[in-house]
Amino acid sequence: MPVTLRISRAHHSLVQSSLATRASQLAVRALFYFLVPAALACVFPLRAQQSSPALSAALTEPSLPEPIALKESPSVESPAPIQPRVAPSNDRLFWVMPNYLSVEGHQEIQPLSAKIKFRLSEKTMTDPVTVSFLGTLALMSQAGNSNPSYGQELSGYAKRYATLYANTGIGTLMTASVFPTVFKQDPRYFQLGSGSPWRRTVYSLSRIFVTRGDSGAVQFNYSEILGNGVAAGLSNTYLPQNQRNLGNTLRVWGANIMLNTICNVAKEFWPDLRRKARRPRNFD
Repeated sequence: MPVTLRISRAHHSLVQSSLATRASQLAVRALFYFLVPAALACVFPLRAQQSSPALSAALTEPSLPEPIALKESPSVESPAPIQPRVAPSNDRLFWVMPNYLSVEGHQEIQPLSAKIKFRLSEKTMTDPVTVSFLGTLALMSQAGNSNPSYGQELSGYAKRYATLYANTGIGTLMTASVFPTVFKQDPRYFQLGSGSPWRRTVYSLSRIFVTRGDSGAVQFNYSEILGNGVAAGLSNTYLPQNQRNLGNTLRVWGANIMLNTICNVAKEFWPDLRRKARRPRNFD
């Protein structure tokens, strides 16, 4: 009996200890299962609270900087007034002949100084197209054997070219520089630019006898009429002896005026042709 009782008591104590161990394990496992979700629940809200300001800042439209008020500087000058539409410096009649003496439009313009008037003649006579065009005319004159006293070969061509260049150069100098400076007249052609073709043609023909003074007043065109007359008279100093007479002088004078008249008509209608040629075409 005593031995049996001792065995039962030992077994009972072992059972109790195993039960206690089992209970402690369950308690630890329950604590783990409780603490882990609690910890995760605390961590994620914390991260969400930390990232929400950045996210809201990213979604919020950044405020624009306030515009800086620029104070008007006293050194900045106001824009210059619009100038009249003078023919471009590289403008050419029919894309070939130099056209330095044309004004398009009806705006008020400033008179030319004497220096500029002479500069215009220089530009016209030194233009490569002018030089080559007169060379072509001299070649045609030699082919037709005009002025037989000049002869043929290179010397004859040189005389014909020199005569044509002198006629053109002196005429340009007198009508565009010398006499416009003496009589204070504007040597440029002022385009009418509006009205019927007949009205514009009559206007361009009349500019041979009517011009604008440096003051803006309408005047008789002394520069054109007298300038070409003086140029024709000076040609008697270098033309062949058989051409130095009054009849030939009058023919040269009339031919120069007629040529300038044709040029006036071309200057009147050339801007219209140029604008139409540059207008984009619709191929639809």
